Amino acid sequence: MRIVLLLTLFFIVSCGSPKTLVAQETEVMGNASPQSDVMETDAPPGEDLPNETPSLDSISKAPIQETNIPKPEPVKTTGVVEAAFDHSAWNELLKTYVNVNGDVDYGSFKADRAKLQVYLDALAANLPDESWTREQVLAYWINAYNAFTIKLIIDNYPIKSIKDIKDPWGTRFFKLGDKWYNLGEIEHKILRKMDEPRIHFAINCASYSCPRLLNEAYTPSRLEAQLQAMTIDFVNDTKRNRISTSSAQLSNIFKWYKKDFTTGTSLIDYIKAYTNIAVGKQTKITYLKYDWSLNEAK
Repeated sequence: MRIVLLLTLFFIVSCGSPKTLVAQETEVMGNASPQSDVMETDAPPGEDLPNETPSLDSISKAPIQETNIPKPEPVKTTGVVEAAFDHSAWNELLKTYVNVNGDVDYGSFKADRAKLQVYLDALAANLPDESWTREQVLAYWINAYNAFTIKLIIDNYPIKSIKDIKDPWGTRFFKLGDKWYNLGEIEHKILRKMDEPRIHFAINCASYSCPRLLNEAYTPSRLEAQLQAMTIDFVNDTKRNRISTSSAQLSNIFKWYKKDFTTGTSLIDYIKAYTNIAVGKQTKITYLKYDWSLNEAK
């Protein structure tokens, strides 16, 4: 009897244990949640970066591939800047279809889209690598942002605002190398990480309140002078900033990207470096309403 009793107990224990283990494993798996990459951004309304899971809209425009954007750190700065990429085709298009005020003749640009596509194809075939200087990398990505913004507008033209386009900064509609990109990734994941806040006055969002679109290509050899000139131009442009000794009615760009302008300084001190107006601690800062209407030549 004792032997039979022991065998019975052994049978009960051995049958029950696996069920207990399975129940525990199921509970753990049920409570697990997939990890997600949360991308911190200080973007203006509607310009937030998309989730890693693309929208159906994005899929319909381009097959989504892995979007590990190469880090822009391994670039070197040299005294002599040699050309790594020829932006002359883009320069010619800008001279032809953009006036000195930064207004764009989108209708004519659209009619000449084949020339634009040649330049975009060249960008796609010549991504920056670690041999490029910092100036070469910055010029490449600034021009790429502006050129693909033009493409986005003329692909949807006629429109009254870039915001008439669904998810204009989040849709991956162009391919560089073997990866699909969107405008938000160029701005937030590449350019803003290069610690050059003046890029905000060089990239153009096709809107009236944006810094004007320079009617020439950014080039490595002239980049410093171009960025400096565009920053001075924007800060002192009374259509976009209204500054006096007592008040500074600033573009929302200074609000949206405040942390980019205030590394080691204050916003007033940053502004002060680019204007002859005596601004100081007594100057009250407010922000102007942003006009998203299309920067179209009339």
